[in-house]
Amino acid sequence: MSLRIFSLYSGSSGNSFLIANGGDCILIDGGKNCKRLAACICACGYSPADVRAVLVTHEHSDHISALPVFTRRYRIPVHAVGETAFALAAAGVDPALIVSHPAPFRETVGGFSVSAFPTPHDSRASVGYRVETETDEGVCKIGYATDMGVLTPTVEENLLGCDYVILESNHDIVRLETGPYPYYLKKRIRGERGHLSNADCAAFAEKLAGSGTRRILLAHLSRENNTPALAYETTAARLRGKDVILRVAAPEEITELI
Repeated sequence: MSLRIFSLYSGSSGNSFLIANGGDCILIDGGKNCKRLAACICACGYSPADVRAVLVTHEHSDHISALPVFTRRYRIPVHAVGETAFALAAAGVDPALIVSHPAPFRETVGGFSVSAFPTPHDSRASVGYRVETETDEGVCKIGYATDMGVLTPTVEENLLGCDYVILESNHDIVRLETGPYPYYLKKRIRGERGHLSNADCAAFAEKLAGSGTRRILLAHLSRENNTPALAYETTAARLRGKDVILRVAAPEEITELI
């Protein structure tokens, strides 16, 4: 199979995901900096010149900080919904490279059919993505949703039935509640426009398994309020006996889902 999916890095210090099929690649988000992002793409066996577009979820810096330099240097278009598109221009992304869409939207990028759907997060606008691409096995469906306080019916509808899913497993509730964060920040994280807990992620992962999902990558883990082992064990317990491969995206290293 020519389809490959990578987390280049994932967490509060930066997020970027690479989906490749044949000679086409797309990125979802681009945190950190241009040098690091380009190096990670090359470490996966591709070049920035192979990237057909960057799909942006929302404007928070851990998702876009590399893009002003990266997209100018390699002349890569950046797709985003309207309010996020305005924020990208304000952050220094070349307006000529920004492709602004209403939410939700559908777009064809190289060999990928991309659908964006709204996600509940405390940003100007926030979306997840469903990506479909033709492979030797037929059409493969990839779902991506992080940075959301709850799993809305719209999010579930777009992720269920995907072959591969990248899903937020941000925090352990007990660690969050007993940890050092101030009350206002704890309230934000556990709110409906905050971040998804391990328990909520795990419950939905069980639904995904029932819908035919084959591999799940847990992403956007909190360094302070979670551990890879906690995230993995919480979801693995709900997937026991099911034919699903589960992995956890490392915060600073490349993690391959397929």
